[in-house]
Amino acid sequence: MRRPSSEHGFTLVELLVVLVLIGSLAGLAVLGGGFAGPARELRSEAERLAGLIGVLAEEAVLDNREYGLRIDADQWQVLAYDGERWVPWNDRPPQRLPHGVEARLEIEGRALVLAGAKGPAASAPQVLILSSGELSPFRLRLSERRPDGLRLELSSDGFRLPRVESPGAEG
Repeated sequence: MRRPSSEHGFTLVELLVVLVLIGSLAGLAVLGGGFAGPARELRSEAERLAGLIGVLAEEAVLDNREYGLRIDADQWQVLAYDGERWVPWNDRPPQRLPHGVEARLEIEGRALVLAGAKGPAASAPQVLILSSGELSPFRLRLSERRPDGLRLELSSDGFRLPRVESPGAEG
């Protein structure tokens, strides 16, 4: 039996099913870390730090306890003061910054030289979160290492909680 020549090829329904599958897979690839991944990671890390500082500020007042943030060139760690020394908060290890992100920190207008990671961070924090509700006045700049990469900033005058902003943005 021979098929008529009009039955060769794919039907419109088959082509639409294939297009829907390709579109779905492409969408999953983009959402799963495809394009714009580093910029999204940087923004997520900045938002995470700002939120964490807000939570620690509330906890410091409620628990009458001092907290601090130790920031190094490629990682950060929350510390708590136990009455004698600074210890990792809830025994949490230092958190690494996303790959390709660098941090710059100013305390009260003075730029600090940030050390690289050297095992467990046992030194004192640079940013203090006090039980009085005050913070160290600071400016933390997080940026991609690329010249045209995203740059974000968290800052506090010592009384207000930091927000994530783009440097130079009016606000």
